[in-house]
Amino acid sequence: MKKYSLFFCLLTVAFHGHAESAFTYDLTKDIAIGAVSLGVFVSPFFVSNVPERTPTALDKSGVNAFDRSLMFPYNKPLDIISDFGVYGLLALPALSLTGKFTDKDALLTYSIMYAEAVLLTFGTKELLKNAIIRFRPYAYDSGVPAGLEGDCYNSFPSGSTSLAFLSAGFLSATFSAEYPDSPLNAPVVAGAYALAVVVASCRILSGSHFLTDVLTGAAIGSLYGWAIPLSHKKQRAENNVSITIAGTGVMVSIRF
Repeated sequence: MKKYSLFFCLLTVAFHGHAESAFTYDLTKDIAIGAVSLGVFVSPFFVSNVPERTPTALDKSGVNAFDRSLMFPYNKPLDIISDFGVYGLLALPALSLTGKFTDKDALLTYSIMYAEAVLLTFGTKELLKNAIIRFRPYAYDSGVPAGLEGDCYNSFPSGSTSLAFLSAGFLSATFSAEYPDSPLNAPVVAGAYALAVVVASCRILSGSHFLTDVLTGAAIGSLYGWAIPLSHKKQRAENNVSITIAGTGVMVSIRF
């Protein structure tokens, strides 16, 4: 019983270190970011690059040596596991809002930030997928499995990996800013990225992606996962001095 009490006390201290969120929205800035995000999101609908035919089998010798070292046949269970892993990871950033669910401004700010990050990540990876024809590893030697013909040439980049690393990056950026002194800071960040790596590994081991596919996806997701929260982080005022002259005297206010 003492162990559970200590654990819950640790959670209380960890999640209530800051009453006020470290992030905020700005109407003018977010209208601009939102417009760009929507533009990136819809751009893939205007780009389409489809191969003339679906090959029965491809030769591995046409693959660069870096990617050729990690090519696997199709594995449906690992493919499914990675899909469900992404769905779970996308909910993880809610951890940064623990203790702030009654703060309407924080909820709105996080909703805006996460929407922008997801739209940018999804749009970027879909734009590249639609523009670049790259057959998946499972299309080599044994040919494309039945039922996967319509998606066999969209290997680059890995969309699941990009969304997984978006979630890990977003959680890391927000959690470390909201609770910089929390003992759970390092475990949460490490755990989020460990889960993202598991998803990326499953995409490779399932034969769905090359190593460069998942590395590019990880870079895309991490970029937006960190950049969007950082662009909304509150700037701490240092040594701001204001002087107000009133009828009863002079009031000096100093903010640190």
